[in-house]
Amino acid sequence: MPIAAATDDATDVLTAATAVRRGVIHLGRRLRLERPAHDLTLLQLAVLAELNDTGPMTPGQLAAAQRVQPQSLTRVLATLTGRGLVGRQAHPGDGRRALLAITADGHQALRRDVDARDRWLAQVMAGRLTPTERELLRLAGELMDRLAGADPAQEPEPGREPT
Repeated sequence: MPIAAATDDATDVLTAATAVRRGVIHLGRRLRLERPAHDLTLLQLAVLAELNDTGPMTPGQLAAAQRVQPQSLTRVLATLTGRGLVGRQAHPGDGRRALLAITADGHQALRRDVDARDRWLAQVMAGRLTPTERELLRLAGELMDRLAGADPAQEPEPGREPT
């Protein structure tokens, strides 16, 4: 590939990445505003969502997944456990360690939060987007999920095709 074409491609990818990032940030802010009124913090909801999506984890694994220090989760986990939203169980391979798991009440609390924001987003999409735009956005959501799970160490340099 000629150098000018590679540069143009890298610029196009960077422009697209900037547009996606800005859209994600703006929509994320708005979705946070559409949260139902309750006393769960965003970090508490993130912990519930991680346990819901991943299954039982040790506190250290949970901290790593949330990219926080384990000490930062101490109060969050105490609150969630005290409210019955997260339970502790013995680690099957090491009885000295505990696994954290979301409880039925935790599932309900998470579901209420997610449902309220999904209803708002569906209403706005139905009112402002064409069926084609809605499908395009659904596909974009799947692509963003793929990007969110990408390992940066295994990614090709910008402008290079994935192998």
